[in-house]
Amino acid sequence: MMKYLLSAALVLAGTTAFAGPIDTACQRAGRTADPALCGCIQQVADQTLSRSDQRRAAKFFEDPDQAQETRVSDRAADEDFWLRYKDFAQTAEAYCAR
Repeated sequence: MMKYLLSAALVLAGTTAFAGPIDTACQRAGRTADPALCGCIQQVADQTLSRSDQRRAAKFFEDPDQAQETRVSDRAADEDFWLRYKDFAQTAEAYCAR
């Protein structure tokens, strides 16, 4: 149900790209030549992650090793964040891959 609501919210948001930490990091990383894709990923981030989580996740674009360190961390806060991040990543992949 949550993913259907998210999809509906993203459709209603249109294709307007919202500059945010994920969008900025995505474009700086140079992994994509499609700014629309970075904007789409930011839209999903806006719907699924807090601003603080977005800033933290954006750092993964610059330092992918930081993602691995977070994923294997034993700290409860890191584990909680990783679950939120994983949900965001799966949702962004499903929504933005069209």
